[in-house]
Amino acid sequence: MAGILNSHIFISAQNLFRKRCVTLFLDAYNSSILEGSISISLDENDISAILHNFIHKNLDRKKWQISSQIENHLFNEKITSYTKGFAAKQSRIDFKFGVFWSGNEYDYFVEAKNLKSSDSHLKRRYIDTGMNNFLSGGKYQNCDGFLVGYILEGNTKDCVDGINKLLEKDGRKTEFIFSSKLFSFDLFCSNHIDRDLNHIFLLYSN
Repeated sequence: MAGILNSHIFISAQNLFRKRCVTLFLDAYNSSILEGSISISLDENDISAILHNFIHKNLDRKKWQISSQIENHLFNEKITSYTKGFAAKQSRIDFKFGVFWSGNEYDYFVEAKNLKSSDSHLKRRYIDTGMNNFLSGGKYQNCDGFLVGYILEGNTKDCVDGINKLLEKDGRKTEFIFSSKLFSFDLFCSNHIDRDLNHIFLLYSN
């Protein structure tokens, strides 16, 4: 009985942490809109840096004792011989949230990509270096987290439809992105053989 209870508590705490991370991210987006911080000419790393600054200053983050990092390196445990410059070749992911609770450490990761409704290259990149990296064999396959699309032109529907058309071309209709609920938020999801992925699309084109 104790083992079942502990497992339930672990999962509940993990889900609460995830919800808080999503909340911090969406709060940062709302702050960036209110302050007019984001220009559509910015690189995705620029946008991520601005959002992370809002996350860092958020008083809820401090109250919840959540740490946040940007451009987090993912150490490759398979490397057994270290040569000069190896660290620069390590994979990086855009955001990392972390928290300790009852002796357990939880991490939650975010990878962000720029998107434009008329740019098929950016949509292809969202699949190849975003979605695929969270799946089996990808750089982030062991990372719990979600994907973010910064929409710099057009709207969410057109960008999602464009990504799904590319997935269909790849014979991956079962992996389409669709609207869904995530911790009571109206967001997006895609189902894959080895895991489900959550997606958040932030509109900056208006």
